[in-house]
Order: sequence, then C-alpha cells, then structure tokens
Amino acid sequence: MSFLTINLPESLAEKLKKMSEKDKIAPEQFVVIAVAEKLATLATVHYLEERANRANLDDFEKILAKIPDIEPDEFDKIQ
Repeated sequence: MSFLTINLPESLAEKLKKMSEKDKIAPEQFVVIAVAEKLATLATVHYLEERANRANLDDFEKILAKIPDIEPDEFDKIQ
C-alpha cells in the first residue's frame, strides 16, 4: 500500500467528513473510492478514443448498405 499526503481546502475537508460519515466509511476510504472512479472514467474515455481512431468510415458505409430499407415493425417504432 502506498501513502499519499494531500492538503485539502477546509471547505472540501468538511464536505468529505460529512459525506464519509453519511456513507459510514472512513474519509480515507471515501477518497480511495473517488480516485478509483475517476481513474475508471479516464480509462474508459481513453479506450473509446482509441476505438474511434481505428474506425473505418468506408467499412461502416458498407455495413449500413446491407440494412434493408423497410419500415420497422410497429413495436420497434419510436412513439
């Protein structure tokens, strides 16, 4: 386990204390969860950007061309 010392403005420290008490967890654990959530979000954005960069518009157009041009079933229509 690594240790990290951070300085929080009083307003954030107070909000952290209140929220962690509400969730019945230690403030340190609340911060660990918050960091994990942020890292997961950034990793997802990075992954989606990589996938988008690999996209091939010509292939996409070919796939779309295979879809028949017919009316959807009644249950599939947007109301």
